[in-house]
Amino acid sequence: MLSMEDNVFVIILTGEFIIGMLGNVYIGLVNWIDWIKKKKISSVDYILTSLAISRICLLCILILNGIIMVCYPDFYENGKLQAVINIFWTLTNYLSTWFATCFNVFYLLKIANFSHPLFLWLKRRIDRVIHWVLLGCLAMSSLISLILATAPNYDFEFQKIINHKRNCTEIFYVSKSQYFSLLTLFNLLAIAPCAVSLISFFLLIMSLRRHIQQMKVSVTGCGDPSTEAHVGAMKTMTSFLFLLFVYYGASLLATFHYLMKESKLAVMLGEIIAILYPSGHSLILIIRNNKLRQASIRVLRFGRTVCMM
Repeated sequence: MLSMEDNVFVIILTGEFIIGMLGNVYIGLVNWIDWIKKKKISSVDYILTSLAISRICLLCILILNGIIMVCYPDFYENGKLQAVINIFWTLTNYLSTWFATCFNVFYLLKIANFSHPLFLWLKRRIDRVIHWVLLGCLAMSSLISLILATAPNYDFEFQKIINHKRNCTEIFYVSKSQYFSLLTLFNLLAIAPCAVSLISFFLLIMSLRRHIQQMKVSVTGCGDPSTEAHVGAMKTMTSFLFLLFVYYGASLLATFHYLMKESKLAVMLGEIIAILYPSGHSLILIIRNNKLRQASIRVLRFGRTVCMM
């Protein structure tokens, strides 16, 4: 029977899951309907749809892992279950992070203004190669997950951690010498897309600064569409980076919960915080995207009309 704290955890996690699923399904559905109507899809909609699908899968993995670890810990007596979940988490986590990074780079190339030949070359070709870039992200994420899945004695290492979870010294040794070298090492590779997003953010700041200086010289003011586009993109990137860093911090907390005195509480807190990333950022994307925002307003108006009938 679940305790009160378990019930509170399940309620909060389920609420976050529902909000995240509704947001991501909404993004995918709106872009899919628009694709059918126009018989084509823009690059930004293609990225957002791919991102929404990856986050739907990520949300499913997160809530499954959280509920099992807290409410049904005996299921993890067989290390293979934990290994399988972490392999799928690695796949969906990489896809979500790389697709979001592609979204940030796309907006940088569309909004920023630099005269560097490489930047201009990328700017001209971004719409033509975006499909191949996303396929490359999928291939790379799948390859990393496949390597993790075929690593020798991977599920045995999880079992070893479970069997020795009462011995703090041995736990630390196992996690440091084996577990860290596999799952954690692979997920530390996510620093790469984070670094790309950070670079995109700073380049956008530089572009905005140069643009404002040019506007001051021409005495036309700063309230122009280009400035607004820069600021809007920076707000979206800032929210993404903040939620991403919080997400990875919470994931590390949940991953190494067995090293802490209150391990169950650490798992609960880590899972609740982690799920804010795929849920919260999708809602921010809906608010920042004009088409998605307008569609949501129409849906709300329709829902209000139906309720009044």
